[in-house]
Amino acid sequence: MISVIIAGFNGAMGQKAVQLVTTTPEFHLAGVFNPHVTSRRATDYGLDGAVTIYNDLEQITTPADVWLDFSTPSGVATNAQFAITRGMRPVIGTSGLTEAQQQELQGTANARQLGGIIAPNFGVTAVLMMKFAQQAAAYLQRAEIVEYHHEDKLDAPSGTALNTARLIHEAQQVDEPQPAAEQDSLGTRGGDYHGIKIHAVRLPGFVADEEVIFGGPGETLTIKQSTTDRQSFMTGVRLAMTAVMQRQDLVIGLENIL
Repeated sequence: MISVIIAGFNGAMGQKAVQLVTTTPEFHLAGVFNPHVTSRRATDYGLDGAVTIYNDLEQITTPADVWLDFSTPSGVATNAQFAITRGMRPVIGTSGLTEAQQQELQGTANARQLGGIIAPNFGVTAVLMMKFAQQAAAYLQRAEIVEYHHEDKLDAPSGTALNTARLIHEAQQVDEPQPAAEQDSLGTRGGDYHGIKIHAVRLPGFVADEEVIFGGPGETLTIKQSTTDRQSFMTGVRLAMTAVMQRQDLVIGLENIL
């Protein structure tokens, strides 16, 4: 049985994760963490009274196999470092980590031969979209990414969009060419990752959508993925928590275990 501590347990994704862990026979909920909660009574959150509620990392002494993180961009790096140094395998679904932070976490986990994953997206269709985009990038030199999320998402662009751009850049091996003398007085051309433009939409009605648009002479290719229910992410979460138990390194992207 895999014991799990969930960070950000009472957020939208955290609640889905709690449901997954408590209803899956091979998982055991060892505890939950959120530094912003005041009550430490599990029943106040609809949890079994035996589950320990933590609101300070230093309170956590319960051993666990996996640290499942759906917290906030401001706290995830500290959470993950804490988990790794305590021997817990990090499964990180919180976006907002910089490339430098990701590399630091990889170094710490790999030095301890501790399996882990940072997953910009746990959706299987989202991972397939990223794989297809990387394949297309070998043949098309220009791409732009448009990502759509709910209005409460704290970071922009999304981790999925950044990871998509990273995979495209890896396939192309060069920065994408830019239009000559382009003028953009309002910043409407979006963010820039090695020449790949990324546009972030934040509106009610969306959960998480993304489209990658490739352009070539006389043709375009659009790869689009839509998420309508956060429950869909739990398939990837289950796969990730099982997979890290068999690894001795921390990987970035669910595509590395599918």
